[in-house]
Amino acid sequence: MKRKMNRNLLHLLVVVFCFSATAQNLNQPLPVNTKIKKGILSNGLTYYIYNTDVTKNAASYYIIQNVGSVLENDDQQGLAHFLEHMAFNGTENFEGKGILNTLQKEGAVFGKDINAYTSFDETVYNMNNIPTTPELIDTCLLVLHDWSNYLLLTDEEIDAERGVIKEEWRTRQSGRMRILQQSLPTMFNHTIYAERLPIGLMDIVDNFEYKALRDFYHDWYRTDLQAIVIVGDVDVDVIEGKIKNLFSKIPKVENPKERFIVNIPDNKDMLFNMAMDKEVTTAQISFGIRHPKSLKDETVADLKEALMENMITSMFSDRIKEITQKPDAPFLGAWISYGNNSRSTKAFSTTISPKPNEQHKAFKAALEEINRAVKHGFTKEEMDRTIIQFKNYYETQISKEDDKAHGAIVSIIQKNYLENETMTDIAKEYELAKAIMTGLTPKDIHHKLKQLYTDKNRFLTVTGVEGHNNLTKEAALDIIEAVENDDSLIAYSDGFSGKTLMSDLDISAGKITEESFNESIGATTFVLSNGITVHYKFADKNKNDVKLNAVSYGGTSLLEDAYLPSANYTSIVVQRSGLGDYSATDLSKVLAGKTASTGINISGLTESISGSSVTKDVETMLQMVHLRFVKPRFDQDAFKVLVGNLENYVIRRSNDINEKIKDSVTIALYGKNHPKKRLFTKEYISEISFDKIKEIYLDRFNNASDFEFFIVGDLKKETLKPLLEKYIASIPTNNNTEAWKDNSVEWISKSIDKDVYLKMEDPKSSVKIAYKNNLDYSLKNKLIAQATGDILKLRFTETLREQEGGTYGAGVFVNLSKKPVEEAMIYVSFDCNPDKVDQLVAIVHNELRKIANGDINQVDLDKTTTNYLKERQQQQDYNRYDMRLLTNFFREGYNMNNPENFENIVNNIMINDIQEFTKKVLENADTYEVVIKPKN
Repeated sequence: MKRKMNRNLLHLLVVVFCFSATAQNLNQPLPVNTKIKKGILSNGLTYYIYNTDVTKNAASYYIIQNVGSVLENDDQQGLAHFLEHMAFNGTENFEGKGILNTLQKEGAVFGKDINAYTSFDETVYNMNNIPTTPELIDTCLLVLHDWSNYLLLTDEEIDAERGVIKEEWRTRQSGRMRILQQSLPTMFNHTIYAERLPIGLMDIVDNFEYKALRDFYHDWYRTDLQAIVIVGDVDVDVIEGKIKNLFSKIPKVENPKERFIVNIPDNKDMLFNMAMDKEVTTAQISFGIRHPKSLKDETVADLKEALMENMITSMFSDRIKEITQKPDAPFLGAWISYGNNSRSTKAFSTTISPKPNEQHKAFKAALEEINRAVKHGFTKEEMDRTIIQFKNYYETQISKEDDKAHGAIVSIIQKNYLENETMTDIAKEYELAKAIMTGLTPKDIHHKLKQLYTDKNRFLTVTGVEGHNNLTKEAALDIIEAVENDDSLIAYSDGFSGKTLMSDLDISAGKITEESFNESIGATTFVLSNGITVHYKFADKNKNDVKLNAVSYGGTSLLEDAYLPSANYTSIVVQRSGLGDYSATDLSKVLAGKTASTGINISGLTESISGSSVTKDVETMLQMVHLRFVKPRFDQDAFKVLVGNLENYVIRRSNDINEKIKDSVTIALYGKNHPKKRLFTKEYISEISFDKIKEIYLDRFNNASDFEFFIVGDLKKETLKPLLEKYIASIPTNNNTEAWKDNSVEWISKSIDKDVYLKMEDPKSSVKIAYKNNLDYSLKNKLIAQATGDILKLRFTETLREQEGGTYGAGVFVNLSKKPVEEAMIYVSFDCNPDKVDQLVAIVHNELRKIANGDINQVDLDKTTTNYLKERQQQQDYNRYDMRLLTNFFREGYNMNNPENFENIVNNIMINDIQEFTKKVLENADTYEVVIKPKN
């Protein structure tokens, strides 16, 4: 007894000492991740290099420009974004489309591997997952070098890009976008942010003089406002030497313009905006309180503040989720957050989606929950659970530190460069965080919340609905005053404690009756005593990561048409109902501190259960899978909440132009009342039944032995086997097996050519073109179909986008299906200027005919096949590849690792293969051409 007391006392002293040391050193800087190499050249350019082999023999390259639309003059609105486009239209070392052509030949894809974005305060360019051959490393560094200071900005390329950007604007315009434009002055207190949406003004895009763009470029694209980032399987010292040699030669700008930070002034009175649009038929309320954001070097004190802020929003989220799961809640959803509002500010905010005509009640209910906590704080139980969750998050992140994706690493670096956030050593940060959290009290959290919920710098934006009782400024202020002075608000009560997932469940474990090993794919197959088959493969390419998938044939193909509306929402209701003995609210509490989840899905031909966990929580994941079969939960309240959401969605989509386009295409292809292609209406919702959902689930998941299980991840076989015997072999089964039925749907006519006229606020046309034909399925034909689609994307980018400036981009989908019918389809869609429809449609058909006639560029085919080989090699560095390997081997009958099933096919795809495929699809095909046009 004496020794035990001493150990406890020692532990207590260590904890006290750790927290005391932290408390006394709150001004110390946060520990820096020294693996990230950072430097600044004499010309002011910053560079970051990080070595990781998460994707072997590949690296990603970024240039972060501390330049965005807020820096534009009045006559330059939209030119920061325009300049982003121009970076792909000619540089000193890559004329014209030289950057894209060079990288596409190495397997990179524009829009996926090569891209950029422009925001209010920054512009970022990237080249992702480029093979790290010496030549390509030098090429990518040269691209970054040219993006830094050597854009050509020729008259011809500028004029060619005007149309592309105009079509990007047209594609992005919507009722919600117009609402945003109306709300910006309130969100940003009438500062320049309100007038600088990055897409800009189309009058300026159409008519600006070349000098305006060049002036913006020369003023702001300069080394003291730039950082380059190289992340990947590279030698840091070698890359640093190359950077110094290449980028130090870029001249420093003399007497540069000041890169100012837009400060948002304080406001004593609440700012308010009511926005409405004819195409927006559902309300939304956003209430925020703005706070200054420090851009100074971060310290331990900042970590403490961030932890408390994150705990507050996490606990609020749990409370709001409880309310949302009640059918009588006045809102469909509410979200409380504390995050960036601008470069210099953050905002404590709540966003509310009210039920129809309940804006006042919804706003009041959300405010009451905030003020309940402001008045009474959070419970110790809530805090304890949240701390457990945070510790679990830290431990999971530390275990996966070497598996961080390139983009996740770049995000950390970007925040360091633009906002001066510390790139912390997460393991050392965790030690600080543990000490801080150990010493936190409910009083600390309560005090922090009161600091966030202030009476100044408030703003409220309301998306109103014409004809509804919309929340006015006066009504909102009355509600705020009433709630803040409501002494009847009682403290939140948390009665949950001490429960486990499998409480009161008696499990009779089964046995593994057979075990075999397949050398060709490195997988073990277990046959369990209840007839279930489990295929398992150890894979630690991603550490501390385990995935499960259990699949059975049948799906909705075995259901009568009357059950289809209910079937489409079965997975949502089941997911929201919780599991076993626990509601969704209680389930999240039971699982606090664990990283494990499961989900169900019912598709056209299959039903499945998926699972995911870290290694330590595999048992929890398998427990949840067991419960999915033996003790599913069906919550009537969850169903009622879903129906409320769906009814609101019917209202929301009623005037939405994109939803009208979708419905118009469905009617054109299948008619108004096809039982398998229903329009989303009130009548459709009325046919969704709780009893049918329960019946469907119990029918589709009543026999686990008809499911084939796949488990892949960082989990030893010796650990897995007893867990399989306990939780999977114990599931009751029968010997029934099922097969899917052909549930394919034909168009109403072999040839459909239809123009549909719709009223719209911002005129645009939407074009949908398709060909389909019967074609035998094979792996070779599947890859030829895919290659045809990617070649078409290149062709349409060149013709429809670049040559004609007629669209922001064409979507292309070319597929060869195996089930339920062997059928090939070519599908093309794009938005465009209504005046150009006939011209662009003619180009689409002409390009298809050209390919069918053999007019195919070998360079385009080479780009495509090189991409496939590159991506396949890179995919093999991830556990998810092994899951696909197992699934395809056992369910589709082929070995992905065998070169005959991929590499040999890809390397031998010829121009005549593309030609013959396209010719077969087009010849005597079923076709449609549906064009949506604005009604005058």
